[in-house]
Amino acid sequence: MPKSKKLPFFALLGFLALGAAPVQAQQPIPPQDLSDLYYVTVPIEKVYPYRKGYVVVYRRGANRVAQAYIPFEWFRANVKKADLIQIGYGSTQPCLSVFYKEGKFHYVRLYVSRQKSHATWGLIPSIINIDDRFEGLEELQMAYD
Repeated sequence: MPKSKKLPFFALLGFLALGAAPVQAQQPIPPQDLSDLYYVTVPIEKVYPYRKGYVVVYRRGANRVAQAYIPFEWFRANVKKADLIQIGYGSTQPCLSVFYKEGKFHYVRLYVSRQKSHATWGLIPSIINIDDRFEGLEELQMAYD
């Protein structure tokens, strides 16, 4: 084959090979391969340590924020509903990942800066009492837009 005809031929083969992948990706997933576990990750605006747990202010949409309350007891090994993961000193933004199993709250991972001087860490004055927000929590209440 002359050189000028080889290039269009290989370009056509490459185009056909790349075009086959989206067709395969559109095939339905068999029910046995579907997971009943999924997660939602939202960026964190502020994390406030409190005597009963963490108050997390997170982005619930483009222009709105909401608060989540995560009791310290959820981080215990015998309860294991939450993990606190300290992220490095780079430009990684702290976030909150909420895992759902069969549509119900299952687990939460709180990714925070290991630097307490990071802009996302805050303090709640000791005269503020929000103990009632942590009592009796069985699942994380989240709002999404």
